[in-house]
Amino acid sequence: MSPSFDFAGRVVVVTGGAKGIGKGITEAFLAAGATVVTCGRRPPDSLPVAGGHEAEFVACDVRDPVAVDACFDSIAAKHGRLDVLINNAGGAPPHDAATVPARLAERIVQLNLLAPLYCAQAANRQMQTQGSGAIVNISSVAGARPAPGSAAYGAAKAGLLSLSRSLAMEWGPAVRVNAIIVGLMAADNLDDFYGGPEGVKRIDAMLPLGRMGKPQDIAAACLYLASPFAAYVSGATLEVHGGGERPVFQYLVDNANRN
Repeated sequence: MSPSFDFAGRVVVVTGGAKGIGKGITEAFLAAGATVVTCGRRPPDSLPVAGGHEAEFVACDVRDPVAVDACFDSIAAKHGRLDVLINNAGGAPPHDAATVPARLAERIVQLNLLAPLYCAQAANRQMQTQGSGAIVNISSVAGARPAPGSAAYGAAKAGLLSLSRSLAMEWGPAVRVNAIIVGLMAADNLDDFYGGPEGVKRIDAMLPLGRMGKPQDIAAACLYLASPFAAYVSGATLEVHGGGERPVFQYLVDNANRN
C-alpha cells in the first residue's frame, strides 16, 4: 500500500487545538479524515470544523499530570485507540530574566516542557499497547537561538527539543517522536505585535521566503511527521521558519554601506 495523508479511522489529540496554530493543525487532521480531540482548561466558543467533521473537546489542564492521565484515559476508553499526539499547547508573556517572578517562570516551564512530557507519557502508554503511534512536539526558534525577553520560555522550548530526541530513543520502535521548530508566525494581532504594518513588512522582507509563517504551514509539517511518509523519521527536528532569520550583523553592514 502506498503511503498517504488519509487519517480516516485514526484518533488524533491536539493540545491547545482550538485557536491559533493549534486550530490550523486540528483543521488539517479533520480534513484528512481523522477523529480529532483537543483539550484545554476552558471550552472554546466554537470548535474547529473541516472536511465535514467537528473536533471534540475535553477539559484538561495539561500542567497537571493527574488531570492529563484522566484525560487520555477517557479518550482511549471512548475511541479505543490513540494514533497521534500533537503537543501544541504553550506560550508565555514577555518577561525580563532579571526580574521575572519565580512563580511565573515555574508556570512557563510547566506549560512548555513538563506538560508535553506528561501528555507524551499518557499517550505512549496507549500507543505501546496498540503497537504504534506518533508524537509531534511543537517547539520554537526561541529554543534554538537566544531568546532575550523570554528566557524561561526559550529554555523550556530548548528542553523540549532534547526531550523529543530522548523519547524517540526510549519509545521506539512502536512510537515515533519528532519536534518542529516554529519560526516567526503571522498572528491575529499581527500589526500590534510586530510594530504595525511597516514592522510586518520589514520582518516579511527579512525572511528568505518573503513572509511569516501561517498555521497551515505548521499543520502540513504535522501531517507529514504523523503519516506513513515519515515512517523512518524519529528523533528528528524539522525547522519550519521560512529559511531562518538573517544575522543582525548583516543589517548593520548593509546600513553602514548605504550610509
